[in-house]
Amino acid sequence: MALALCGVSSLAMAEESQTKVAAQQARVEQYTYGTHLDIARVISISQIPSVCEVVPARMVYEDSQGARHTMSYQVMGNGCSNG
Repeated sequence: MALALCGVSSLAMAEESQTKVAAQQARVEQYTYGTHLDIARVISISQIPSVCEVVPARMVYEDSQGARHTMSYQVMGNGCSNG
């Protein structure tokens, strides 16, 4: 009986942890000029397409407290030529 309760409690804790991670990842912060950034470690940056226009991009990073963030911002595509 105790083993069964331990197993159920471990599953509940795992589900709660996964829910917290999913909630953090689901919330996307929109970058604006003047946004204070606390970036301790970049985890991933979206691929920038080869077009000559402004395109959306995303960066996933950890702040100095270890919290994970997803930042959405605009960049110029990589498809422009200088001439």
